[in-house]
Amino acid sequence: MTRELLNQLFQLHQMPTSDRDLDPKLITAYCEPWSLRAGETIEWFGSSLQATTGQLDLVKLNCGDPTRSGPGFSEEDCEAVPSETIDLTNQPVVPGSYAQAFVTTGQAESLLGVSLWFQPTLLKRDGVILSLESEGSSTEIYNIGTSLIGRFGDVEHSLRKTSLERRRWYFLTIDVSGEDGVATVSVSSQRSASPGRDLLQQGEEISALDIPDLTFKNPILRLAAGLRGERWDGRIAAPKLRVGSVINEWQLETDMEKAVIPPTVGESDLQLMQLPTRGVTGPHWTGDHQRWSDQPSEWNAIHFHHDDLYDAGWQPSHSVALPPELPSGIYCFRFQSPLGVDRVPFFVRPAADAQHSDVALLMPSATYMAYANHRMLIEGADFVGARTNLRPEHQYLVDHNNLGLSHYEKHPDGSGVMFSSRRRPVMQVRPGADGWNFTPDTDINAFLVHAQVDHDIVTDEDLHIDGYDALAPYRVIVTGSHPEYWSTAMLDALDEWQRCGGRLMYLGGNGFYWRVAFSNHWPGAIELRRAEDGVRNWQTGDGENYHAWGAEYGGLWRRNGRAPNQLVGIGFAAQGFEKATFYQMNSEAKASRAAWILEGVEEEEIGTSGLGGGAAGQEVDRYDQRLGSPSHAVILASATEFGTDMLRTKEEFEGTVAFPRPDPLVRADMVFYETPEGGAVFSVGSISWFGALARNGYENDVARVTSNVLERFLDPTPFPIPDEADI
Repeated sequence: MTRELLNQLFQLHQMPTSDRDLDPKLITAYCEPWSLRAGETIEWFGSSLQATTGQLDLVKLNCGDPTRSGPGFSEEDCEAVPSETIDLTNQPVVPGSYAQAFVTTGQAESLLGVSLWFQPTLLKRDGVILSLESEGSSTEIYNIGTSLIGRFGDVEHSLRKTSLERRRWYFLTIDVSGEDGVATVSVSSQRSASPGRDLLQQGEEISALDIPDLTFKNPILRLAAGLRGERWDGRIAAPKLRVGSVINEWQLETDMEKAVIPPTVGESDLQLMQLPTRGVTGPHWTGDHQRWSDQPSEWNAIHFHHDDLYDAGWQPSHSVALPPELPSGIYCFRFQSPLGVDRVPFFVRPAADAQHSDVALLMPSATYMAYANHRMLIEGADFVGARTNLRPEHQYLVDHNNLGLSHYEKHPDGSGVMFSSRRRPVMQVRPGADGWNFTPDTDINAFLVHAQVDHDIVTDEDLHIDGYDALAPYRVIVTGSHPEYWSTAMLDALDEWQRCGGRLMYLGGNGFYWRVAFSNHWPGAIELRRAEDGVRNWQTGDGENYHAWGAEYGGLWRRNGRAPNQLVGIGFAAQGFEKATFYQMNSEAKASRAAWILEGVEEEEIGTSGLGGGAAGQEVDRYDQRLGSPSHAVILASATEFGTDMLRTKEEFEGTVAFPRPDPLVRADMVFYETPEGGAVFSVGSISWFGALARNGYENDVARVTSNVLERFLDPTPFPIPDEADI
């Protein structure tokens, strides 16, 4: 994304602030899980930079949008759950992934052997490659800049004359005889594919070092972590440890999804902490295979980062067993104290045996996780000199860089962030925190509330877990504004529901775009591989396009044979943030079999006002039969009058060319078509649709179109299969 686009994005989505909002944010929290049924238990984890006492309440959130384009912030106290007085203190966050093994020897041993491959990826930051902590003795191997250092007890030695090189594999062996006071260390530089690059790298360097009398009893081995909590950035492969006669070896290519790697030799498990990256190439990758499951031994490495964060690890501050009769909805834990107010949203489905509504609002929680703690708006503020206008949630991210990253960022070593988690404070998933994703989705919820449409809340993660059963009770599904990230199980569930007669209202843009993966071994996290194509902030490394979780090819669903067009009739076409615009009604729309959608719409221009200027903008989708858009779909209206920054997505061109102005492939298409068993799909193809719903107290053409579709979709009368003459 260019600086200009970031500037525009910041201006477009800057949320207003009250006088109290300008106060520094001192309280933050998260909850687990994000989605649950009435009758189930949820935990709230709170922290305050200063000790405080406050009131914790459960509130139902109708709308979290305080902007002028929205209906206004609205919440209701939930009297079914009593208020609680809670004391909060500061709970620290310690990021950084590493691995550890607790080795049982039974007695003190003077003989020690260690070997592993390591590849440093951030030499400008010092870190500990491995450490051994034992009763009375310790050893560490670490880098200081490009120097490799070993510490044995309280004695330090340089282990290599030649400087370490970033992203080069090295093989390290250490043999310690504590009784003799000698350590033999070998460091070998792996030959690369570049003769020039290898010129200044010596092969093997061997050192015989004087060390103190050391013994090791029941040591703790840590990879990428030091004795004082230091973290290291880089890859490690094939670790082996021998203490006396006790030997442990680990093959890091096994059990790719698990948080615990059992030994191939020995009895000590290797525990992975804070979700390091797996499914990455190791020292023996040849390039002959691209999918790790085809030749796992070539992907025998783990990539550690000092800023990885899966779980903040806080102690729960309060837990609530939700009443079984609690209505489905968007809820918040609201904590109020003299230091401020903090709201943490979560989603409640009906109890398993409760009555369901006919309508469900599908909240894109995977998208929320993908964007969790993203700093794009902070960068935009920097570029426009508007740091002072940052909301407290964003300023908190500026002041506290330990809350983990989003899928839209890179680690400091340049590698993309492939894992994101909700088990931490997620600053933007809060009412009004910014105008991207969660807050706009509460605008759609507010529309349903205003229209007095009884509806339930379901998340896309519910689809991943429960499949079709999560959608089966509902006649109508309404999407959020930006349902971008989908797993295979999610798509399969929505596909099956459509084939069984479901009616889908896709009220967003850039939906069903990226493929993600979940794992039961790391609940609350998603994996993303930005493979080969698509609008992206980073590209997956060579040989790393397949998910570690499930070995599925990552990247765009379009490149996986399931373009969004097949599911909702349209697919991502262009993005730009200069302005939003209107839809122009097609000349034959009011004479089509979908004319009922336009009843009460008097003007041919639909959505001429809204956030950014209209109902079509930011990221838009278009109809394209080549990608699977149904041939019988009715294109009711199209938006084309965008700013000059609205450009085709990367996958929409095959070379560097000058596109015509206006570009016929840059548009948002509003479509309708029928599906099996009397079902139907209505899609608007614009993220900005939500920002036009509430204009003039919902007395506008965007709200009218949405209401018309919703009313007909609720009517159980099946949609007939269209005649050829109607197509």
